Amino acid sequence: MFFLVILMVIGQRLIELKIAKKNEKWMLEHGAKEYGQDHYRFMVLMHIGFFLSLILEYVMRKPALSTFWPTFLFIFIIVQIARIWVILTLGKYWNTKIIVLPGIKVVKKGPFKYVKHPNYIIVTIELFVIPLMFNCYITAILFLIMNQIILRVRIPIEEKALRENTDYTKQFN
Repeated sequence: MFFLVILMVIGQRLIELKIAKKNEKWMLEHGAKEYGQDHYRFMVLMHIGFFLSLILEYVMRKPALSTFWPTFLFIFIIVQIARIWVILTLGKYWNTKIIVLPGIKVVKKGPFKYVKHPNYIIVTIELFVIPLMFNCYITAILFLIMNQIILRVRIPIEEKALRENTDYTKQFN
């Protein structure tokens, strides 16, 4: 079950990167600006490191499936539905990078009606729940912390870019 879940998540990420690349191309062709290039490579490395750490911890420790795996799997499925909701809500504006098209109105529907950064909440939950499903506590704690460090850098850059280029301040005051 472990490798099936990991392969599924990696496959999902590769599909998302393809969508993001297509959206990035469209946005840049329409005058978008990219922000936060300096930290993006660290975010990518963190996500690659997550999978490597998870696989390494699982192979080295050979932990049993968590007693609570059905609960963790349920949470994982819910956040996957939420991830799709975010991607569909943002449409061509969704990306893994911070790319902002000047003059557009900020999306304030779907999950954005309730929280500013739903995708970051989703990723945080995933980075914690996937390892817990397989009792990989080291990876769960390590990447929960690393993700928070990245988000402490990324969110202010993203919000500044949105304030400077869109009606973000008006929508989220």
